[in-house]
Amino acid sequence: MAILTQDDRPIAVETILGKDKLLLMGFTGEERLSGLFSFDLRMLSEDDGIKSRDMVGTKISFHVRHQDGEPRWFNGIVNSFTYSGKGDRAHLYRAHVVPQFWLLTRGSDCRVHESEEKQTAGDIIQAMLKKLGITQFEWKATRGLRKRAYCVQYRESHFDFISRLLEEEGIYYYFVHAQGSHTIVFADTPEGTFQLKDREARLSANVAVRDSSDNLGEWSHEFDFTTGKFTTADYDFETPSKSLKSEKKSVISVEGNSGLEFYDFPGAFDSKFDGAEPTRLRIEEEECSHESATGTSECRSFSPGGVFTLAEHHTSSEVGGDWLLTAVEHHASLGGSYYSGGGASDEIYQNTFRCIPASVPFRPPRQRAKPRVMGLQSAIVTGPSGEEIYTDKYGRIKIQFHWDRLGQKNETTSMWVRVATPWAGNNWGMIHIPRIGQEVLVSFLEGDPDYPVVIGSMYNAMNMPPYGLPNNKTQSGIKSHSTKKGSDQNFNEIRFEDKKGEEEIYVHAEKDFNCVIENNETRKVGYEDKDKGDQEVDIYNDQKLKVGIGSSAGSQTVDIFKDRTVTLKTGNDTLTLEKGNMSVVLKMGNSETTLDMGSETRTLKMGNAETTLDMGNLTTTLKMGNQVTKLNLGKSTTEAMQAIELKVGPSSIKIDPSGITLSGVMIKVQGQAMTEVSGAMTKVAGSGMVQIQGGITMIN
Repeated sequence: MAILTQDDRPIAVETILGKDKLLLMGFTGEERLSGLFSFDLRMLSEDDGIKSRDMVGTKISFHVRHQDGEPRWFNGIVNSFTYSGKGDRAHLYRAHVVPQFWLLTRGSDCRVHESEEKQTAGDIIQAMLKKLGITQFEWKATRGLRKRAYCVQYRESHFDFISRLLEEEGIYYYFVHAQGSHTIVFADTPEGTFQLKDREARLSANVAVRDSSDNLGEWSHEFDFTTGKFTTADYDFETPSKSLKSEKKSVISVEGNSGLEFYDFPGAFDSKFDGAEPTRLRIEEEECSHESATGTSECRSFSPGGVFTLAEHHTSSEVGGDWLLTAVEHHASLGGSYYSGGGASDEIYQNTFRCIPASVPFRPPRQRAKPRVMGLQSAIVTGPSGEEIYTDKYGRIKIQFHWDRLGQKNETTSMWVRVATPWAGNNWGMIHIPRIGQEVLVSFLEGDPDYPVVIGSMYNAMNMPPYGLPNNKTQSGIKSHSTKKGSDQNFNEIRFEDKKGEEEIYVHAEKDFNCVIENNETRKVGYEDKDKGDQEVDIYNDQKLKVGIGSSAGSQTVDIFKDRTVTLKTGNDTLTLEKGNMSVVLKMGNSETTLDMGSETRTLKMGNAETTLDMGNLTTTLKMGNQVTKLNLGKSTTEAMQAIELKVGPSSIKIDPSGITLSGVMIKVQGQAMTEVSGAMTKVAGSGMVQIQGGITMIN
């Protein structure tokens, strides 16, 4: 009995269902450099019970035979399987086949690709492929790639992210098929291509013989206009004065292109990476589209990444060039009976292709724009365990975005991120370094997720404002927090109270307060008709006031309108005048010095002491104790216009212009050697008795 079979058929398919469960009727498909292949297979089966759902995601292989009988295999996975109904004698099915790499279009992520060592795009791509289960790949890219300090996959599919990196670095890829598998190959030079089985292709002048496997059916050779120069520039904050500009002229010269230039900024390079490389890649991307050829053929081995030689052409100038295939569309169908013993089949295979000169480096066009972050994002400041502030010499910090599922909230969560400030000069400006655990607001230069900039901080439920709101809504200011391990009571603060009638500026220094004024300081308390204007200074320990240190003209002037009171509760009061004069002027009123207990000593080592009272009285009252006036050398003079009087109880000595009067209960005049009383007239009288006594008494 005749059975359906693919034996000895020029096209055939292999699936997980087993041999001849499905038979290949034909296929169409497209392959291209740096693109996913896609094939549509038409199949038939006697089985109407094949479950389409079970076929999705499975591996599938199919082939078309070369004329020498060797199969040219294609392999992929089924991403769509369709039951199309019943034909004349069998059921019809369709399958859409894609590479395993296509699976990466079905997953996306937001993540930071970063490690302790800076990574190249190649490092990132290979690590991702392995992690995502794409293990059959070959990395043939040989150029040195720039190391990326920070590389973000932001709301991109895995496929788009990898493709974007490949396009940025000028790396192309293609697929090599085998029975049961396929391998993705990454390359960046012409040496990364391969030689086709149909190494030579011919376009015969005799149309009748254009049906062999190495013959071309059509050949069209075209040239396109390209620009004459590509220029890029960039900026690196670590070398702000250095011009980061790179330009590259095209090796292709056509009429009118020399004055045309593509200029792009930023150029995705910095002072530590040569800008000539990305500029060269961009001009080579432009140049590889300048010359191309298209055609049709029956060369079954034609595949993107393969190189062939045009060995024959009816125009001699076309002969001899090596060409790199960049795109191939396949069309294959099989007529005739699939039953055993059904006789020969009617096979039709043809492809259309596009190619460029093999000596021209192929650069994939940049089709995938880098995602842009629209607006601002929130992040958390991170750093090493045990630290509260983590920064570098530029004041940069580490952050972790809320969408980052892999970050460990430590010093490896991001690159160093710059922090914006209202003022930034050369060793001057404003600086507030966000601390670990704080929430910050992040912007992005040109919306580029690889270039975040912290522009501010925000309060949240874990980090509340310093003043209870809304009750203290009229308060504003700056309040810091002592680190490390400071409590809520350890802080510096400048606070403003703007409530009408209670306006206040409050300054708190947790430890020291140092104020440096290099010229003048003026303070006014209670001016502008505010209120009485009091000032109160409480000092817990010592106060030192130095005036004129370092200057020969340092003076102090204190003007007090009314009263002044100085109270020294315990200790000593010392006033030292090293050089100069001291004057105390009391223009009106009284001067009183009271010493309740203790001693008073005044020492004048050299010079004169003078007390002048222009008008009024001078009174010294000693309630208890003694008074001693001692002159070790010199004399003492007391002079008065009216009188000088000394009193002790009822006794007194009075000196006035009319004379000297001694009065007392008893007056005794005693001279150790001699006592002399003389005058123009001397009178000695006693109302009771006068006694004059001596060893020798002389009265003359």
